[in-house]
Amino acid sequence: QVQLVESGGGLVQPGGSLRLSCAVSGITSSFTVGGWYRQTPGKQRELVATFTDTNINNSIHYGDSVRGRFTLSRDTAKNTIYLQMNNLKSDDTAVYYCKIRWILEYWGQGTQVTVSS
Repeated sequence: QVQLVESGGGLVQPGGSLRLSCAVSGITSSFTVGGWYRQTPGKQRELVATFTDTNINNSIHYGDSVRGRFTLSRDTAKNTIYLQMNNLKSDDTAVYYCKIRWILEYWGQGTQVTVSS
């Protein structure tokens, strides 16, 4: 059974930082596609950062609103995806979800990030 467990969310003041983690279990080989998304009530889920690994290169794509402030990274040995979030703004408040594609698509349960003074 494939499971994704996010952690690291919480309350932070504007300008602060958080690091989200997504631990993946239940897979028997590496995943090459995945990333982070976020959602606020009444809005569609928004892409935050995604990665794609191919035989030619590895690429990371960031949403316009987070580019330059957020950084996606991975520890393949631990099957864990990270999202370092710096210079957080109130508009970054959302539930953050991680996703991987490993034969099928799998989502985590989400972790709340609240940016407020």
